[in-house]
Amino acid sequence: MPEPGRGWRIAAPLAVLALALAAWQAAVSAYELPVWLVPSPATVARTLVADRELLAASLGVTLRIALWALALAVLLGVAAALLFVQSRWLEASLFPYAVLLQVTPVVAIAPLVIIWVKDLELALVLCATVVAIFPIIANTTLGLRSADPGLLDVFRMNRASRWQVLWRLRIPSALPYFFGGLRIASGLALIGAVVAEFVAGTGGAGAGLAYQILLAGIQLNVPRLFAALALITLAGVAMFAAVSVLARAVLRRWHESELDR
Repeated sequence: MPEPGRGWRIAAPLAVLALALAAWQAAVSAYELPVWLVPSPATVARTLVADRELLAASLGVTLRIALWALALAVLLGVAAALLFVQSRWLEASLFPYAVLLQVTPVVAIAPLVIIWVKDLELALVLCATVVAIFPIIANTTLGLRSADPGLLDVFRMNRASRWQVLWRLRIPSALPYFFGGLRIASGLALIGAVVAEFVAGTGGAGAGLAYQILLAGIQLNVPRLFAALALITLAGVAMFAAVSVLARAVLRRWHESELDR
């Protein structure tokens, strides 16, 4: 069976989305569900248009926090992975603490971070970074450790320095793994930003989408709640797609995962 082309990879999910929205609209109309319980897609779309300025400003706040958190997670995660690959003793000593960050609920540490860090936005960025950093550390470390043993022997036979082995062999070998972790981390950074905003309960002009969701729930403004959720979802898809495009641009000429077939 032939594999789907690039056009079908875009058209097929959009067709599924259109069918799901049509079924949602039909169910709301058939059962005459009230707006405060389940709004129709048409109602959500009208709310997106009517509240576009408010929701766009809040989306900008949440995206800014998520992107800064993703950048910080990449910087710290790659640095940690490069440190781990230098010594098995360092990896054995420090990697469990990376796992500890992964399994610690952000809702448990966010209040402490918010208390300790005076700048609220920086505190939210740090909370989101904690959520996003582990896939970067784990995948990049795995990639750096997965260099071809035969090529490693060739480098050693030619008396390559540790820096040459790292730069010319380990880092190129780790790039597919790194981008795999980055795809996961992009979504986690957005989730971490939203959860941190929920815990902080920020409001006013600098409020993110989490505050709009909380406020809409209190006011039973369910269409706005759905509209905010839709924007968060679209933002997550956009971040994932951007990372995928970047990975394809970097890897398409030489790695099997991105080669055109």
